[in-house]
Amino acid sequence: MAVDNIELNGITYAWPKKPVAVVCIDGGDPLYMDHGFSGGIIPTMTRFRDEGFYAVARGSMPSFTCPNNMSIVTGTEPNQHGISGNFYLDRKTGEPVVMTEPGLLRSRSVMAEFSRHGAKVASVTAKDKLRKQLQKDMDLSNGSVSFSAQFADQCTVAENGIDNVLDYVGKPLPDMYSADLSLFVLDAGIRLLEERRPDILYLSLTDFIQHAHAPGAPEADDFYKELDARFQRLQELGAIVALTADHGMADKADADGNPNVIWLQDILEEAFGEGCCQVICPITDAFVGHHGALGGFVRVYCNDGLTADQVLDAIKDVPGIGKAWNAEGVVEELEQPLDREGDVAVMGDATTVIGARAVDHDLSALKGKRLRTHGSLTEADVPFVISEALNEAYAARGAKGGLRSHEIFDFALNGVA
Repeated sequence: MAVDNIELNGITYAWPKKPVAVVCIDGGDPLYMDHGFSGGIIPTMTRFRDEGFYAVARGSMPSFTCPNNMSIVTGTEPNQHGISGNFYLDRKTGEPVVMTEPGLLRSRSVMAEFSRHGAKVASVTAKDKLRKQLQKDMDLSNGSVSFSAQFADQCTVAENGIDNVLDYVGKPLPDMYSADLSLFVLDAGIRLLEERRPDILYLSLTDFIQHAHAPGAPEADDFYKELDARFQRLQELGAIVALTADHGMADKADADGNPNVIWLQDILEEAFGEGCCQVICPITDAFVGHHGALGGFVRVYCNDGLTADQVLDAIKDVPGIGKAWNAEGVVEELEQPLDREGDVAVMGDATTVIGARAVDHDLSALKGKRLRTHGSLTEADVPFVISEALNEAYAARGAKGGLRSHEIFDFALNGVA
């Protein structure tokens, strides 16, 4: 039975009076919107900016997909929800682990909590790697659904709350490396809003276009025009539309088009010997073709008596390193869970990425393309957009600045006038 409000992680969320659609534009650096505003190519988002609310907020660190999606949907930072990357090293087993299992998430999502109290919710993601965590403890018995565009052809009522999704949406299964993967998510959200009228929708896209094309490129412009038209349709169907991103995106190549890479494990093994440590690149997931598992943030796990202080001293003068911390330092400054932290965390500067050993990274898919990727604080800025005007209290909060992406559900559910 519906209640007046729901409490999750210290935030009280009002029961929605009309549908709320929160969209995570994967890789949606604010520069894409800036270009769209100035070029007149995103009239719907421009109207949201002018008639509703627009700001640039800071996302979670590291600026990767998994930790930021979980921050957005739980209203917390990684030190509370526990997801500190796409990939980490399990110290108990010594094995690298993809951080997508529901058991690793230490909080329910807003969607799950509302569904457990009778709301009808929809969670649609581009890639299935997020779906199970977003779906953790979600009650699918009341018409709620949770599925990915990636496996839209494999959905069942028991697992996803819906089947025959391709027929339902009226679209073929999209290619994983295409703009269509994101557009399928939005088309599914529109169809669900037309047909099932969920109280809350969470629609999480993929960053294929942003990895490949800078703001102003024709392909990026076309993609943002397609997004804009779908956001208009969501609003026409009566939804409050809230937009943010999991991270930004930046060019990380030199003047000749070669990636600016620090091969950190090679440097450390040259200094301390082979096997002295293990460098984990937490950007890693099952789809590394567009970034080669290269991002702006890595973790170093020390072996054989190597200490964090030795690592920090060895890399302090390496060009391209923006900052490095011991475990306690990065936990304090970047709000990370200590038990999932390495001995040292290392962040690249605005133009540099960090890898492990050169031999371990397959960059063949980048041949002839500039590396565009993310992970550092320079890619942590994200748009924060609400389609309707805010009430007095939330307008004042927004005007103060310092917004975080994890506040988007709070503003969308509690802040609209």
